[in-house]
Amino acid sequence: MRIVIADGYTVNPGDLSWSALEHLGELTIYDRPPSPRPEDYLGEAEAALISKVPITGGVLERCPRLRYIGVTATGYNNVDVAAARRAGVVVTNVPDYGTEAVAEYTMAMLLTLCHGIEAQDASVRRGDWARSPDFCYFAYPQTGLLGKTLGIVGMGRIGQAVARRAAAFGMEVVANTGGRRTLPGVESLSLEALCRRADAVSLHCPLTAETFHLFNQEVLGWMKPGALLLNTARGSLVEENALIEALESGRLGGAALDVVEREPLPEDSPLLRAPRLLITPHSAWLTVECRRRIIETAVDNLAAFLAGQPKNLVSG
Repeated sequence: MRIVIADGYTVNPGDLSWSALEHLGELTIYDRPPSPRPEDYLGEAEAALISKVPITGGVLERCPRLRYIGVTATGYNNVDVAAARRAGVVVTNVPDYGTEAVAEYTMAMLLTLCHGIEAQDASVRRGDWARSPDFCYFAYPQTGLLGKTLGIVGMGRIGQAVARRAAAFGMEVVANTGGRRTLPGVESLSLEALCRRADAVSLHCPLTAETFHLFNQEVLGWMKPGALLLNTARGSLVEENALIEALESGRLGGAALDVVEREPLPEDSPLLRAPRLLITPHSAWLTVECRRRIIETAVDNLAAFLAGQPKNLVSG
């Protein structure tokens, strides 16, 4: 079997190994796609491992030998699954590799917004402490988590992991579940009720036609004055111009984004000028432990497919 890894760098920048795949077939590895046309480098492949490469129906038509697509991530909206199903191409994903890491990162973002650790460090390095007449000074307007309410939109694995961590900090947790069951002690609310009640809102729902720009001007307007917004899910859940307006007006107390609509974020993005906004480069999942699990699961998925017992199917 001819196996092609189309965009392996983000999963493995060189600190891990793809060698387990060599036992399953002839392996070609591209750190980044060598062409904007996937068919140029997947045309002879029978199995493709991809992260963000778009696989459309047209690409599948031009890659007739392709039998298997392994998405090295949980989200697979870059693959036309319906077209793959019609073409008889099996599509799998890695459903649970970064739950704990993303939950940890979400809490780190919340704590950063509430305590300004980096801002305070920067203040000290500017010499503000050395010039202070007191043993301490107010470099950042801090607020605690105890007794505050965290609203979680989307109660899948990551949402539930965030809920457990928030509860450990003494927060009340409410959720908009999208029809899922919630955890004991977590009240399920409509989106409007959640926004009006929460001191911070954290997004953990998938990007669908229904959730595209879910947090638009109207929904952001439901949020409590001074509330915080966290997004470690998908950039297009948030209408960015509406978020900038809410931050510039002071209605929101702050926001933290690990994902944006256009990635990489352009140098001239207006988000970079918004006040009280933290932005990180889609890195919540990038721990070495998470990336190792992705590779191990991707290998396991392909081996199961070759054994005639595919798992982690998203193509049905």
